Amino acid sequence: MKAVRARKFAGILLSLRQQYWRLTRKLTVGVRLLAVEDGKVLLVRHTYQDGWYLPGGGVQAGESLQGAMRREADEEVRAVLHDLQLFGVYSSFFEGKSDHIVVFQCENFSWQRGRNREISCVNCFSLDKLPEGTSPGTRRRIAEYATGKMGVAAPW
Repeated sequence: MKAVRARKFAGILLSLRQQYWRLTRKLTVGVRLLAVEDGKVLLVRHTYQDGWYLPGGGVQAGESLQGAMRREADEEVRAVLHDLQLFGVYSSFFEGKSDHIVVFQCENFSWQRGRNREISCVNCFSLDKLPEGTSPGTRRRIAEYATGKMGVAAPW
């Protein structure tokens, strides 16, 4: 019962944050990570929403894109990234926002399971056997990766 209430409260906070962004931010920039090793991709589940996603988050003021990706990877999955490469740049205008998402790929990394109040679960999955509930955008990025696409500029 506590978990259900906590999840509802987290959903309310997410909704309030989205409303705040809509009113105060005209454009946002985020980063996501395609961390793939031995045919498996690293995915996360958040505490505040359902589904599996690529690790990542927002770019902070004064932060480079690669710096943001390395910080988010460390915060969410305690990952150390080597040979980080630009994979693609995407745009999303969902919920009235103007989001731009820069996706990096990394095939040489290490990570550890750890506690994080934002991430409820981290796991690696086969590229061709993604878990139920994987977000549509995440599925599209993984499919692009699996077919060898790079340098993509497209809708999220």
